[in-house]
Amino acid sequence: MGYEVAFKKAWEDLANLKSPKNLSVKFLADEYNIDTQGEKVLSLSCNTPAKDFLSILILHYAAQKLKGLPALTGQWLTFRELSGVEGYYDAYHKRSIEPIIRKYGKNPDGIKEVLGRLPGKLSEGGDISLVIEAFANIPVLIKLWKSDAEFGPDANMYFDASIKDIFCTEDIIVLGQMVSSQL
Repeated sequence: MGYEVAFKKAWEDLANLKSPKNLSVKFLADEYNIDTQGEKVLSLSCNTPAKDFLSILILHYAAQKLKGLPALTGQWLTFRELSGVEGYYDAYHKRSIEPIIRKYGKNPDGIKEVLGRLPGKLSEGGDISLVIEAFANIPVLIKLWKSDAEFGPDANMYFDASIKDIFCTEDIIVLGQMVSSQL
């Protein structure tokens, strides 16, 4: 029952935009086919339906792309700096940041290996940083800091300020979680 309302609205939004029968969307290292008539989102790499939460994110992105994505601002914001996220931070941190710290806290340089399988590049900031192109024109900046005598390892995820004009808070949480899980 959890996703029916979101699915219905997302498919209606695409229908109202008079989207083509089939759309293709790249997300991280995969490509997805959106069948607007059959109302299906299919991973092309493994020929299976996308999970519900990912399908909704992809549908929301596709609708925004058809309307026209806002230009990137070049201003990086943490999740906490986005408006309307009060009450969501703990869930976001648990799903998106903590897995990165667990995986790369002892060896932050190990995150460089993901660049061989995910679209992205090294960046500046922290002890090591990289920008992952989650969707076309939706970059996600990940910064890691090594532990020292006073502090344990840390990480954070940053989004271009334009994200608030593309996705709702729940979608940003899913986006962060999906990026984190692919690292």
